[in-house]
Amino acid sequence: MSAGGTARWPLELRLKRAEKLLEIAFDDGSHFSLPAEYLRVESPSAEVQGHGPGQKTLVHGRAHVGIIGLEPVGNYAVRITFDDLHDTGIYSWNYLYLLGVEYKKRWREYLDGLAAHGVSREP
Repeated sequence: MSAGGTARWPLELRLKRAEKLLEIAFDDGSHFSLPAEYLRVESPSAEVQGHGPGQKTLVHGRAHVGIIGLEPVGNYAVRITFDDLHDTGIYSWNYLYLLGVEYKKRWREYLDGLAAHGVSREP
């Protein structure tokens, strides 16, 4: 582990506003392109995750959400501000790495959840 208990360390963080992507490269050679919508619906904020197990909120209607800002939080995380003004999630390097590794699984679960609740990605 490196400083702050971070197992994975980002070498580069690049916001691609037009494509609505956050690209991140890690020190183990991993590279992820994470869509803004995915980052928004997987926000680590209490508003999305709840305050305990099983309390996660299904966020819908965010198909067109973008990222308007990134703000470093210490040397262990980044705060992402979305254009729907959600900005309370602090994305640790470990969490961003996990989101990259688990993208396909989490995205499928999200789409399945939307379908099960009869809601859409569209606003």
